[in-house]
Amino acid sequence: MLAGSSVRRVAVIGGMRTPFARSMGAYATVGNQDMLTAAFRSVVDRFRLKGERLGDVAAGAVIKHSRDWNMTRESVLGSGLAPETPGVDLQRACGTSLEAAILIGNKIALGQIDCGIAGGVDTASDPPIVYPRSYQQLLLASARGRNAWQRLKPWFGLRPKHFKPVLPGVIEPRTGMSMGQHCEQMAKRWQISRESQDQFALESHRQATAAYKEGFYKDLVFEYQGLAMDNNVRADTSLEKLAKLRPAFDFTGAGTLTAGNSTPLTDGASAVLLASEEWARARNLPILAWLSYAKVAAVDFVHKEGLLMAPAYAVPAMLRDANLKLQDFDFYEIHEAFAAQVLCTLKAWESAEFCRENLGLPAPLGSIDRAKLNVKGSSVALGHPFAATGTRIIATLAKLLAASAGKRGLVSVCTAGGMGVTAILERA
Repeated sequence: MLAGSSVRRVAVIGGMRTPFARSMGAYATVGNQDMLTAAFRSVVDRFRLKGERLGDVAAGAVIKHSRDWNMTRESVLGSGLAPETPGVDLQRACGTSLEAAILIGNKIALGQIDCGIAGGVDTASDPPIVYPRSYQQLLLASARGRNAWQRLKPWFGLRPKHFKPVLPGVIEPRTGMSMGQHCEQMAKRWQISRESQDQFALESHRQATAAYKEGFYKDLVFEYQGLAMDNNVRADTSLEKLAKLRPAFDFTGAGTLTAGNSTPLTDGASAVLLASEEWARARNLPILAWLSYAKVAAVDFVHKEGLLMAPAYAVPAMLRDANLKLQDFDFYEIHEAFAAQVLCTLKAWESAEFCRENLGLPAPLGSIDRAKLNVKGSSVALGHPFAATGTRIIATLAKLLAASAGKRGLVSVCTAGGMGVTAILERA
């Protein structure tokens, strides 16, 4: 039986995260499991869950060691929750933790569980480093040997090249191009200028700086490994400083994406607690918002569409489900993989041709009020540990809604592989 007797509302109780740190820095010696465990433990401590048995916990990482095949369950066992609490690993690139929240939310809505934690973690400071497949095959051929000679013979093929490590790369297997190179193509197609990207990046840093100064993140970010705040936020940046940076992905002279208007490689973890209304009320826990709608989409980025344009398709489909317009939101949390990605998406929604030819709509979705977009900063300033961004956004948006007169907020996350994950939160 997949469902209970009725569909229930999914409450967002709140979330916690480590400060996000630029890779090869503050968390250089910390692995995914350590960071995820710390995020879970922080949620457990904040909401008095020590010894509690939750219905399920879902989380994941994009850059992951094979030894971490059961990472979420292992992190649960170190979190202070009852050992009987299950855990499951999943991965949908940069949308991983948002997808985890949708999974836990669906289980709550269907009556399978009453509560659960969703989260994500990533580190580019502790990547799996492997050796060439030819060396792997040599080792396996030796292991298959049935006698001493058969086990020894493959080793005569050992060459110095076998000891050259293969480092992980953030590239698309289908194209061999990095995400930044793909986004450069999008910026050219949609005619997104370098100046508009730098202005967007500057605003992200300004908003994040202001949010920290006013104490917004005080109960969302816990001190970890000597860090008390995200260390990529640049309070002193300016358009002049951003303009001096060289293109990072296109070196032909036509490139517009730089280290300043793109997200840096980042380490960190985040988690949120979700529950049924009844479970939350019984424990006197706050309900900040309801997780009410979600949608995923994918595009043919090899032949037709930009790699990071899937949210431009997922959001309209979700709006149809919710019977809402793009303008019916008080906050927009659009993940800033690159400033250009957000600007391309917004321009697509404003395009009558795109909305007609690609979305089948009679009119463009229209513009949004930029004053409502990523109002506490987003990934360009805060950083982007791939799998941790989704639940970072959910916790931020839920707090925003609870502390304001706003009714609803939109979440949009683009991912590798040409996918997009989106959701709607409504004020409780």
